[in-house]
Amino acid sequence: MARDVHDFVLACSVCARGKSSNRPPDGLLQPLSVPSRPWSHIALDFVTALPPSNGMTVVLTVVDRFSKAAHFIPLPKLPSAKETAVTVMDHVFRLHGLPVDVVSDRGSQFVSKFWKEFCKLLGATVSLSSGYHPQSNGQSERANQDLERTLRCLVSKNPSSWSQQLSMVEYAHNSLPVSSTGLSPFECSLGYQPPIFPSLESEVAVPSAHAFVQRCHRTWTRARETLLQVRRRTKAKADRHRSKPPVYVVGQKVWLSTTNIPLRSVSNKLAPKFIGPFPVTKIISPVTVRLKLPPAYRRIHPAFYVSKIKPVFYSRINPPTPVPPPPRLVDGEPTYSVNRILDSRRRGRGFQYLVDWEGYGPEERSWVPARDILDHSLIDDYNRQVGSVGNARRRS
Repeated sequence: MARDVHDFVLACSVCARGKSSNRPPDGLLQPLSVPSRPWSHIALDFVTALPPSNGMTVVLTVVDRFSKAAHFIPLPKLPSAKETAVTVMDHVFRLHGLPVDVVSDRGSQFVSKFWKEFCKLLGATVSLSSGYHPQSNGQSERANQDLERTLRCLVSKNPSSWSQQLSMVEYAHNSLPVSSTGLSPFECSLGYQPPIFPSLESEVAVPSAHAFVQRCHRTWTRARETLLQVRRRTKAKADRHRSKPPVYVVGQKVWLSTTNIPLRSVSNKLAPKFIGPFPVTKIISPVTVRLKLPPAYRRIHPAFYVSKIKPVFYSRINPPTPVPPPPRLVDGEPTYSVNRILDSRRRGRGFQYLVDWEGYGPEERSWVPARDILDHSLIDDYNRQVGSVGNARRRS
């Protein structure tokens, strides 16, 4: 009996939608690979919403994942994919060579066909973060935090002067030792630490190019060994607060967390915690899957980290969720059954009603003009705060 009760509750679709889990989030840490040399693997991100400063409002952050060196590039506005390509070519590639891998979030610049083709022609792979999981691009996210914190202190009295401070902020960032390598980004990438002030000038010249190459090789070897050690230590520490995710397969149905999903609901406090179920269409990595989302969510990228989903369970007592009913033809047009009307709003000269469709989840709710609700008693019942079930034309 205890096993049957457990299986019944686990397979309950109402519980799956409405209850959040108290267990550690799924998904053991999957660190990015450790590069073997500086500027072979880079990460990109933008700092936006800055006050205008000499015509600049945005900063493009470019981070070398090996040495942790960063370039902070001021821009007048959020660039397009082509403008981003020109910017990194002029400020990064001409100085450090072409990269092997480029990590970024899923901004419009980085998911465009132009950007993917641009990186393909350079021989670089494109690594995009999964939906609502910025930790995938942690290198540039951390650099952005350091930049914002430093600028906040430097320009507190005159925020519009931030662009004038950007060069020295970058120099200071690249001069400080980082915990992951024990070296400053300058020393890790150049082989020596440049002086901060002329009075601290030290002998940095080497007697021959051979000695310089040897020193760089020793520095990079030491840095990579340290990075590998930190990678193992960070993974072990992070996994203590995470749980091993289930093994998902293509075709399996899962529930999707509504934490970052805009739901059409009368009360956010009482809105479901999960929606779906949605089938898995692709296993991108051990911790990232692609889902088949309904047309209403076409603006949301379908790749999600495993902590944002949970599997659908079935039991012999609690049958699977039935397939949504197909539409019926009324006067030659498809119609759907209405469970209830949740809300109303004025649009133009008429009203629209938020409809919860019979047999469909909350992710399928939509605003419907009054003229498309065939059973007008539904509107009357809604106005009297009484639910009903009728028919209406459903627009996605």
